[in-house]
Amino acid sequence: MNVDELLRRVPREAFVPDVIWVRRDDGSAVPLRRADDPDRWLALVRSDDSIITQVDDGATERGVWPTSSASAPHIVATMLEALDVEPGMKVLEIGTGTGYNAALLAELVGPQNVTSVEIDPGLAEQARAALARAGCHVQVVTGDGTHGHAANAPYDRVIATAAACRLPYAWVRQTRPGGRILAPWGPTFHPDDPLAVLTVGEDGTAEGRFACPAWFMPLRDQRMPQDVRHRTRERWEEMGEPAVSRFGLTVTATTQHIWLDRPDNHIPPTLPRSTA
Repeated sequence: MNVDELLRRVPREAFVPDVIWVRRDDGSAVPLRRADDPDRWLALVRSDDSIITQVDDGATERGVWPTSSASAPHIVATMLEALDVEPGMKVLEIGTGTGYNAALLAELVGPQNVTSVEIDPGLAEQARAALARAGCHVQVVTGDGTHGHAANAPYDRVIATAAACRLPYAWVRQTRPGGRILAPWGPTFHPDDPLAVLTVGEDGTAEGRFACPAWFMPLRDQRMPQDVRHRTRERWEEMGEPAVSRFGLTVTATTQHIWLDRPDNHIPPTLPRSTA
């Protein structure tokens, strides 16, 4: 099944909650309730844009920072193609969100082979309910995705739908040798939040290059202040604006580093300014 056919087969509106969030001209976000404006709700959900499904970790009437979303369909398609799954593969998803991506994975590999971890209990319960309504019985685990889910390991594929600034080694440990890890990356070396595509080796090292932009909200324990993004862009421009495909990542049990062109050419990440 190709990805375009898959997206047509699994409608996003079956997973997006009845309350979504839209931006106002002043930059704040306010709720749009399906019951109040069903036509606008459906038009947004059927668009190719991302949909904000939570702000400020659970605000109810007004917020600023998106903290969960339904990803844009074209990004979903790009990541599923890069994941390169086959029927029967075991997949760990980090960040269940609405449950939509878990449902797509279930169509590709079988629901019994998908484990999805969501840190927010309310979001996890919403996703379980949506998946149950769709008859898609994947396992949704409420917990900290940085720990993976060892009970169902090893996995053939790990896919994160939240951006990392440091890859949790649990994801590598729980992936079979030869398996693949996909993780969006925060703006610590390139301003476009690129996607890391890593292969796990027999020695427990994960290594690979970065691919296309894949803007995602960060893992909750890896949120960065806005000045990191600004300083990263400045550093990248000073380097001559190298293409994202020139960068790579190597992760071992004790170290990890980003590199440019070759694994021994390390690039230090942009870090938050010290408050000391």
